[in-house]
Amino acid sequence: MERWSEFYKRKIKISSRKKMKIISKLFITICIIILNACSANISETNSFTISGSDTMFDLTSNLAAEYMKEHPGISINVIGGGTASGIRDLIKGQTDICTASRNLKPDEAKALADYYNSLGMVFLIAKDGLSIYLHPENNVKNLSMSQLKNIFNGKINNWKVLGGKDTVIIPVIRNPNSGTYLYFKEHVLEDEEYSSNCLIEPTTKEIAKFVSEHRNAIGYGGMGYSLNVFNAVVNGVEPLEKNIQNDTYPISRYLHFFTTKNPKGLIKNFIDWALSPAGQIVVRQSGYIPLWENKL
Repeated sequence: MERWSEFYKRKIKISSRKKMKIISKLFITICIIILNACSANISETNSFTISGSDTMFDLTSNLAAEYMKEHPGISINVIGGGTASGIRDLIKGQTDICTASRNLKPDEAKALADYYNSLGMVFLIAKDGLSIYLHPENNVKNLSMSQLKNIFNGKINNWKVLGGKDTVIIPVIRNPNSGTYLYFKEHVLEDEEYSSNCLIEPTTKEIAKFVSEHRNAIGYGGMGYSLNVFNAVVNGVEPLEKNIQNDTYPISRYLHFFTTKNPKGLIKNFIDWALSPAGQIVVRQSGYIPLWENKL
């Protein structure tokens, strides 16, 4: 009996050792998995995506490029496509920051609330005067808000009516996915429909290019794209920086960053930097108006 008792004791001791070895191996394996997961998270925080406004595409690309230059190892992917597209990406969790040239619509705000139990966060990044693009050789230089409305809704279709040459007006607009399209529709057309004669271009850059090549065309877009066109005087007010800053230019607006929640970590750091004097210098260099002029 004593032999069998001794045998069972040894067997129990051996089994206990095996169990400890198994537990140790499992513990080491779990630690490795956790470390790998942490490494993956660290690498993920070194990159993020910004998508949305076509008006803001060059501005955001310039901000991203300068930020990455100052922060080696950070990767920022900037995508255009329009404000509406960026807001859809934000709601679906497919972008970290949405760029927008307009405010959220009620249905977009509701979708954010449904998905995230929050209306998200809005950051004003820059100010922009919505320029009315004319060909440099067009002798019409000054247009009222009423005249703009009637050009783009189709009630005025010849430059002669406005004191210009006897030629058909070609109004050029963005597609409905664009925040600028909606902003113009609300603030200039007063929610009337665009004329079916309007030519649709996919980007603001293409609108400016078309107008620069066609003397009887008229379009609209951000200040940053108006290098080769004439910026019309609207209601007797030139689209100068001081007039946009004090809102005397009638179609001035803010440009925004949207996030689903209060940003943290890298996203917060980037937004803070964009609003800092260094970021606002990039805003000015991109053709837009900085928010913090007194700090530059």
